Amino acid sequence: MDEFEGDYLLTDNEWDELVWVWKRTEAPKGCKVEIIQGLVTVAPYSAVAHHRMSEPLQRHLYEVIPDAWGVYQQLALTVPSRLELYVPDLAVVPEETLRDGDEYIASTDVAELVMEITSATTARTDRITKAAGYAEAGVPLCLLADRPAPSGPTVTLYGEPEDGAYRVLASAQFGSPVELPAPFRLTFTVD
Repeated sequence: MDEFEGDYLLTDNEWDELVWVWKRTEAPKGCKVEIIQGLVTVAPYSAVAHHRMSEPLQRHLYEVIPDAWGVYQQLALTVPSRLELYVPDLAVVPEETLRDGDEYIASTDVAELVMEITSATTARTDRITKAAGYAEAGVPLCLLADRPAPSGPTVTLYGEPEDGAYRVLASAQFGSPVELPAPFRLTFTVD
């Protein structure tokens, strides 16, 4: 890949071009930049309600994960085969996998668990596009907290990824307990 004067890129690799644009996209404060279906997108960061949902789970995860793993909010995870880069609301990743490689992004396949919290504007992308991307990358568990779900606010735990699709392991209305299987072995609720 050749870069000229910091504002022009010459490459034969579409993924490298997208990441180059992603890294240089100056989003307004309070926005996140992702690559969805080969397009660099800018969207507002999660509302306070998103953080109120993810923070209690994050706190409990630290009680059950190995010391060598971390729980991250807003960690950029890549799925180059799909020309996608996601910034999940929460990701559990072995810390050693973040030490080597790119300083801005990590491969999605290193994640042990990801959590997406939908909003009215991100629901379709979170439910379909990102879930398929995480499954294709082999992320063992994907948790979807879906307040605007058609059947009412629902938490769905996906797992056992195979051929780019997940199996539903659990589904519960907000406020009902959901159990994360091994290696987490944690029961929690989302309100």
